[in-house]
Amino acid sequence: MGTFLLAGALVLTGCTSKDSGTPLGVGDKPAGDTGPAPKAKIVADPGVDAKDVPVLKPIRISVTDGQLTDVSVTNADGKAVKGEVAADKLSWANSEHLGYGKTYTYSAKAMGSDNKPVELKGTFTTMNPAKQARATVNPIDNATVGVGMPISVKFQEGFAPKDKAAVEKALKVETTPKVEGSWAWLSASQVDWRPKEYWPANTKVNVSANLYGVDFGNGYGKSDVTSKFSIGRNQVLKVNTPDHKLLVYRNGSLAATYPSSNGSDADPDRNTPNGTMIVMTREEVGDFSNPKYGYTNVKKKWSLRISNHGEYIHENEENRANIGRNNTSHGCVNLLESDAKALFDTTLLGDPVEVTGAKASMPTTSDVNDWLFSWDKWKSMSALK
Repeated sequence: MGTFLLAGALVLTGCTSKDSGTPLGVGDKPAGDTGPAPKAKIVADPGVDAKDVPVLKPIRISVTDGQLTDVSVTNADGKAVKGEVAADKLSWANSEHLGYGKTYTYSAKAMGSDNKPVELKGTFTTMNPAKQARATVNPIDNATVGVGMPISVKFQEGFAPKDKAAVEKALKVETTPKVEGSWAWLSASQVDWRPKEYWPANTKVNVSANLYGVDFGNGYGKSDVTSKFSIGRNQVLKVNTPDHKLLVYRNGSLAATYPSSNGSDADPDRNTPNGTMIVMTREEVGDFSNPKYGYTNVKKKWSLRISNHGEYIHENEENRANIGRNNTSHGCVNLLESDAKALFDTTLLGDPVEVTGAKASMPTTSDVNDWLFSWDKWKSMSALK
């Protein structure tokens, strides 16, 4: 009995008659042949000489009135396409995807119930789309992040999938323990997954963006992308701006209190805005130059960025007289250097920062605005209703 082979991300097409479009099986009796035809018939889908076969189309070779004895599907380099014959030996199916713009060759043999052998040979060619779009996933592999960190899938610059539902159907989030969450489109080229509530501490997360071969309506997926990461301890930073202090809660208990000077109360444009943000970057030295307000070459230590709207948490010894007493910053949370360093050393990307008490609210144009939406609003931003 022959060896059953399959290999290399590929897709097979069914054998079809060029005249009728009907699947052509080995064992059909040619016109004018008066001899008895073998009972067994092999049919391939996609068919012989098929063109522009989708790379995700399943390959299936099947036989009636007999059993398969050998199946081989190979790419242009002669490498086998991975696949498996069913236990009843009536069909074969591939177990890996096909490549774009490739030609595949298949050969199948079977023994009929009348003990007569039949064979089917042919080739087919896969599609080669002009537009193939890449995507990235964040957090990256092996990262440990805070309990507010969303999962973000972003497409390459200049590409916005037309069929957003097709994208979401190709995305999968697996967590241990199980966590309720949903995808939401934050822009034409970015879709995020956020839990309903903050992640449970120490959750393990496995993200699969199976986008290869997916039809986006204006292009096709270039490749699959995955990520496995972990959620760290539960730490939440809280700032009620009139109190002039930053509170650190760890595992639900108050772990530290640091005096602060927050955004100017009198000017909404200089408030530290209300809302739930997350720590987006950690910079030992941050550049806070702002010619609009007349200062340049301003560097501050132990800087935690919480938006692209301009807000950070950082040391500001030059504002020591107001820290813990008055809100005088241009929107940042100013700390004493020793406190800023202590906070920096205990902070993860993705730690939530909850701000209350200000006259202004954080605009939803921030880079990471996932927690600025209610849960009902968030779910409504999914393409899958």
